[in-house]
Amino acid sequence: MSVLRSIEQKIEGLFEGVFGRAFRTHVQPVELARKLVKEMEDNKVVSVSRVYAPNEYTVYLAPDDRAQFATYEPSLLGELQDYIAENARRENYALLTPPRVLIESDSDLAMGEFGIATRMVQPFRETGPEAASPGPATSPPGATMVYRPKPPVEEEEVPAPTPPPVQREVVAVTVNGARRELTRERTVIGRSKDSDIRVPDPNVSRRHVEIVQEGTTWWIVDLDSTNGIELNGRRVKKAKLADGDRVALGSSELVFARETT
Repeated sequence: MSVLRSIEQKIEGLFEGVFGRAFRTHVQPVELARKLVKEMEDNKVVSVSRVYAPNEYTVYLAPDDRAQFATYEPSLLGELQDYIAENARRENYALLTPPRVLIESDSDLAMGEFGIATRMVQPFRETGPEAASPGPATSPPGATMVYRPKPPVEEEEVPAPTPPPVQREVVAVTVNGARRELTRERTVIGRSKDSDIRVPDPNVSRRHVEIVQEGTTWWIVDLDSTNGIELNGRRVKKAKLADGDRVALGSSELVFARETT
């Protein structure tokens, strides 16, 4: 039996015992541990001689979910940090510091949903030649990955209630028929070649709008463009985005989508 599997069983036993009784209808800590490892795998960076993995993980929870284990939060964080540290050792990943897990409440999440954002954070060092680090520079937070429970499949007989599997959310925009997934917290859209998403429309400003992620909420912000933006036919400067929203940019149209896979 691998060390990682042994640690996983230890965590499952702990949470199904002391913690598990409190979370049967909420986010399961074991599911958080598994998705933290998935985000570590998805956001690792291959360097010249090492593979670096994120060392800071922010977990966003619905207020009701977080309240369920408020009493155990320090212990929970410690277990999650040990779990992902063990995965890094097993896979021989380099970490800039011991892994750190943070928990934040997000009122836009429903019970059972959660989000995870990762980044690489350099340790504090005094200035000087000896302070130079061979590792990657501190990175900005990546886009928060949101996980939602799948709707349960109806069955004639259900022997015992089990937590539903979790779906991964994909956020994308379609501009004039071209689809682009959003994988960063900030995405600039405009006519300039330097924009993250370029729209070759003479009625679109060089930097027309920015799509910004705050926790699990997405916003569209007008960057003082010449012709402005309209969200579903209404003129706005900044507005929250929902699945299916349509934004007019000059003579072009942007369609925002939040999908689960």
